[in-house]
Amino acid sequence: MNYKTILNTLILSLVICAFSFAQVNPKDVDEFLVKGDDLPEVLLVGAFHFAYYGADAHVTSEENKVNILSPQKQKEVEELVAYIAKFKPTKIVVEGGRNSGYLVNRYRDYKSGKTKLRANEIDQLCFRLMDQFNIDTLYGADAVGLTYDMERSKDSTVMKPFLEEMFEDWDFQSDSEMDKRYTEWYEYEDRLSNELTLLNYFKYMNEDKNIVRGHGAYLIGDFKLDEHRGADALALYWYTRNLRIFRNIQNLDTSPDDRIMVLFGAGHMSILKQLFEASPEYKLIPFGNL
Repeated sequence: MNYKTILNTLILSLVICAFSFAQVNPKDVDEFLVKGDDLPEVLLVGAFHFAYYGADAHVTSEENKVNILSPQKQKEVEELVAYIAKFKPTKIVVEGGRNSGYLVNRYRDYKSGKTKLRANEIDQLCFRLMDQFNIDTLYGADAVGLTYDMERSKDSTVMKPFLEEMFEDWDFQSDSEMDKRYTEWYEYEDRLSNELTLLNYFKYMNEDKNIVRGHGAYLIGDFKLDEHRGADALALYWYTRNLRIFRNIQNLDTSPDDRIMVLFGAGHMSILKQLFEASPEYKLIPFGNL
């Protein structure tokens, strides 16, 4: 075989290989998992607590608190509700206990004129949407972390000392450089909540980058306690809580036609977003895309 024949054979082989590779088109994973199924849609709405309960690690100063009942903010609430209404929810899930009868009773009292809307995001947003879309119930999906069960288990005499040791000085308080940066960001957000309209502030809070960076606050400070203690504490307290919240939503009786609005504190959004994006049983609608 002469040089020219070898060269031609080599070129032909390369062409055949290139052609073979060009014909391989990997299937989309959803051809296996979703298969064109109609899925219930989910809208995650990360919020700040209009009543400022002061239960979170960062506490908003009095001068930066939004007076949600002021005439101006009430107009902005209506604008925000009109924006969320584009989603046309059929079910509303909120940060409340699974026995949500007390919320339904509160809604009925509001409907009958016995009470006014409180300075609470559930009253201000969900009750208005329930009116608009003739929704007669709310679903509470909040949960406690696994630590709560461990403290009250039959083996609590063993578990409680274990947990006390794990959670000693685990309080979201740290003076590390990164914690100071997060504090600076939180204080900026507090001011921003008064400078932007409510709708624009909710769009800001629910941007992907802000959701992701917000979760980063859990991965500094106390997360670095000892080798794994801070990581284990976060897993038992925060991750299990959000996984249980997701499971509570899974337990709802839903149909492919459902559009589920989920209203929780913004701190929950990163984990919930990851779970809904990963699940082949729901279609997540980005807040900013309504």
